[in-house]
Order: sequence, then structure tokens, then C-alpha cells
Amino acid sequence: MKQQIIQRNYYLKKIEPFIDKNLIKVIVGQRRVGKSYLLLQLINYVQANNIDSNIIYIDKEKFEFDKIRTYIDLIEYCSSRISETKKNYIFIDEIQDIESFEKALRHFYSLPEIDLYCTGSNAKLLSGELATYLSGRYIETKIYSLTYNEFLEFHKIDNSKESLDKYLRIGGLPFLINLINDEETVFEYLKNIFSTIIYKDIITRYNVRNHSFLENLIKYLALNTGNLISAKKISDFLKSQNIKMSPQIVLEYLSYLQNAFLIFKVKRTDIHGKKVFETNEKYYFEDIGLKNVITGISNFQINQVLENVVYNHLKVMDYDITVGISGEKEIDFICMKAGKKIYIQVTYLLSDKKVIEREFGNLSVIKDNFRKIVVSLDEYAPKDIEGIEHIHLRDFLTNFGNE
Repeated sequence: MKQQIIQRNYYLKKIEPFIDKNLIKVIVGQRRVGKSYLLLQLINYVQANNIDSNIIYIDKEKFEFDKIRTYIDLIEYCSSRISETKKNYIFIDEIQDIESFEKALRHFYSLPEIDLYCTGSNAKLLSGELATYLSGRYIETKIYSLTYNEFLEFHKIDNSKESLDKYLRIGGLPFLINLINDEETVFEYLKNIFSTIIYKDIITRYNVRNHSFLENLIKYLALNTGNLISAKKISDFLKSQNIKMSPQIVLEYLSYLQNAFLIFKVKRTDIHGKKVFETNEKYYFEDIGLKNVITGISNFQINQVLENVVYNHLKVMDYDITVGISGEKEIDFICMKAGKKIYIQVTYLLSDKKVIEREFGNLSVIKDNFRKIVVSLDEYAPKDIEGIEHIHLRDFLTNFGNE
């Protein structure tokens, strides 16, 4: 099992306190964001700290494990390999491909000599089944595509304007480090990953028949990333294109995309967080490279990309995020963690007085003492105005949350 793996220590540190504890460790996230390698990283960690460990490893994406199709197959396979004299560690990659897997987890959870780890690429399936059968007996860790700092480390490049431009274009899927430095090759890989997610995690899992509508919906979201969207608005747009699809069906398809971790939905709240609005949400993509593939790199939308990248960074840093509303004014992100609140506006460039007044002005009407930040790509814009900070995107991605 031991092999050279670029460490993702942020996630290892999250899971480390639960190793050898009587909890099932569940790692979830979009396909190809690095769940499998984190699982291998955990195996290496276990072996380094317990030389007598007995490792049982199953990767459902490999043909050799294709015969493990049901929870009965899983129990039989693992039981035949359990040691009576050593601590047993069971690692299962892409467990959602095993029918009624939760029954096997419940069985092994009851055995004190076993420590369980699994990964999955479907939010609803994992959280739903585990919550039903194993409530309070598992800990879930979400893993995302590479942050900008990880991107620099993985690609072995310096923090520079060119590096940031590359990150904003190709995104943070870890495997990209193995491809030649050619965007055509990179985007061909990203197209294949997108197709795999759509086919395996959406079309096949939910028996989706209207492929054309699914593709049009995803493209609509990619072209309107960061805009307020409602199911009715999408339905009305489709009607203008002579496509009849009810808002309820639109909501159903949106849930499929969220369950596959392709997109994230962000609700609106009022500035004081006392009211949650039930319509008009924003949607962002888990990986910015996939968004760029969907829209086409020739249709690169810098404002949307910046907002998406800031949102993704905040998610990795474990913030609860909403869109802020105060009358006619909108705050891109209200971020909550540990009882503290941060307000963030994102813009491409503070190009003139009008833009500066809009971005800083929206924040200046908030009269509490929580931190307020404008993030942009300006190199020489003012550092702060009336206590509102201005941070360059590159500085934000390398330092925010690491203070």
C-alpha cells in the first residue's frame, strides 16, 4: 500500500483525531478531487503508527473488486481477511457502488477489532443511508479540489500572477499534475471527467432520460454562476426556448447535481441573518476547471470565476456561507464560523470611482463591528476605506483562513 503521495495535511489533521476511535470515517466529495489518495494517505499513516495493522482495502473502481456488489459480498470478502490477532482497518473506496452498503458497515461497526473508513461521491446516498442506519456512529469529512496553496505545491510552481491565471483557468483537480503543460490536453481530460460525473453519478444513478435537458441545465448554471437563480426562472427561460419543464422537475435535477457535488447551492439571508429567503439562490461549481469546460474557455467569464474561487476557498475553510440581502443591496458572502461573522465582496477590478463606491458602499451600510473585505485583482487599489479591507485575490487565497 505504501506509495509516494503528495500529502493533503489539512484533511489528514481533520481525520487524525478519530483514527482508532469507534466511529466510521466517511470521506465525501466530487469524483477526482482526491478522495482515493487521501484514503491511501490514511493507510500509510496507519501503517506507520501501527506496524501490526491488518489492512483490508477495496477500490470499487477497479475490476478486481467488481464481484463485491452487495453488502453480503462485502461482509464475506472482509470477513475472510480479518485477523484475530491484529487490529483490522477496512478501507472502502466509492462505497455507494455496493448495494445496501450501510448494512455491512453496521455489521463491522459492532466488532471492536475493526476500524472503518470509506469514501463516496453521492451526498444524499451517504448521508441518507448512514443517518438512517448509523446515526451518531460516523464522522463525515468533505474533501474539495485543490486550494490555490495546494495547487502551487502540487504543480511545484511559485506564487505569481501566471500561477494564479493558470489556477483560474484549469482549476484544482489533483491529476492535472500528471498531464503535459498543454491546455488542450488538460481540457480534454476535464471534459472526460465531466462526462464521467454526468453519466455515473447522475444519469445512471437517477435513471435520467432527458439528457438534453440535463446538459442545458448545467450549461445555464455555468453561464449564470453567481447570479440569483430560481427554478421558476430556469423554467421560464426554457419555455422561451420551446422546452417545457416544470419548476418541480428543475428542482429535482438541481438536487441531482448537488448530490454529485458538481455544484453548491447558496441561500440568501438578510444582513442580520434572521430571515432565510426560500427562492432565488446562487450556484457555484466545485471545480472551476469543470465550469470553464462547460462554458468553453473562449467564453471565460472572469467575474464569475473570481466569485466561484472565493466561495470554494471559504468552503474549504469550513465557513457557513450565505448571500446577504439588505433592501436593494447585495453582499456576495456572509461567512459564519465559531460565532464570528465576515462580510465579503468580490469584484474583478476597482476600475473607477463608481465601482469603488458600489463595492465598498454595500459593506459600509452594515453597522456592526465584524470584519468586512473587498477581494479583487487590483494590484494597487487602496488597502482599506473606512475600516473595510481590500485584499488582492492572490493574497486572499494564500492567507485567508490560515491566519
